[in-house]
Amino acid sequence: MLLFLKKYAIINKSNYCKEYKLIMKKSKIIMVIDGQGGGLGKIIVEKIKKANLNIQVLGIGTNTVATMAMLKAGADDAATGENAIIYNTQYADYIIGAVGIIAANSMLGEISPAMANAVSSSYGLKLLIPANKCNLFIAGVQENGLSEKIDEAIDKIRLDNPE
Repeated sequence: MLLFLKKYAIINKSNYCKEYKLIMKKSKIIMVIDGQGGGLGKIIVEKIKKANLNIQVLGIGTNTVATMAMLKAGADDAATGENAIIYNTQYADYIIGAVGIIAANSMLGEISPAMANAVSSSYGLKLLIPANKCNLFIAGVQENGLSEKIDEAIDKIRLDNPE
C-alpha cells in the first residue's frame, strides 16, 4: 500500500495528503515504535490485535530484531530504521511506544534526534508508555506493571474509535 502511495505522490504531490485520506485511508493507522529486542512492541501489537480495533497496525523498529518481533506479533505492515520512522509519522493517527521515542539519543542511542523530532512533531496522538529507563523519570506516574500501562493506552484508542 505504501508503494502505491509513494508512486501516487510523485504524480500528484499537491493533492497527495487529501487523496491519501480519501482513497487509501479506510481505517486509522497506529504506528508502534520499538527498538532493542522488540519486546515492548511485540506486546503492544498483540494487545491491539486482541482488542479487535478497526485499525491498521504499522510496526516500525529501530532495528530488524524489533521489526521482526512486531511482524510475528501480527503487525499489518512493518519497516525498519530512521527514515521509516521519519516518513511514516506524518500518516499515523496514533503513535505508541516507550516514552523514550520522543527523547533524542534514548534507547542506548537507537532514537536519533531526527526520529525524536519526527515523532514529537507528528499530528498523531502520542501514546507514551512510561518506562523509567534511559535517564527519564516521569513524576506522578504510578508504578503499575507494563501490561496495565499498555492496556490503558489501548483503552484510549478504543474510546476514540467507537464501533
